[in-house]
Amino acid sequence: MRNRAVFYWLDKPEILAQQRLLIDIYGGAHGVLNEGALDSTLARPVNLNAYEGVDDPCRLAACYGYGFAKNHCFVDGNKRVALVTMDVFLGLHDLDLCASEPEAVAIILALCTDDLNEDELARWLRLNTRPLD
Repeated sequence: MRNRAVFYWLDKPEILAQQRLLIDIYGGAHGVLNEGALDSTLARPVNLNAYEGVDDPCRLAACYGYGFAKNHCFVDGNKRVALVTMDVFLGLHDLDLCASEPEAVAIILALCTDDLNEDELARWLRLNTRPLD
């Protein structure tokens, strides 16, 4: 029997709090635009792990990032939530996103314009994370 990693999943109250904080800091409109998209985005990494056996934290973080960047869950701040959610998820699993802020922003923008796909985002995360000290 294979050992399975234990993951700490982000829940809706945490994500809603993140969006509120990011909007308070950087501006924009508060609120959920599409509740179904939000629920789907939160469930997808959990399902990838449970049903497809994906146990790579960078792949699962990319799943969160892709979902929040592409699914337009919120009225505003979707790209910000995508980046912060990946960073928080990686941090919960003892990984530090060590890319520069301009590089991270460029990656999220590339994702939103379909110049980068989810698998490529996961590869980028693997190259730009390191174990937390």
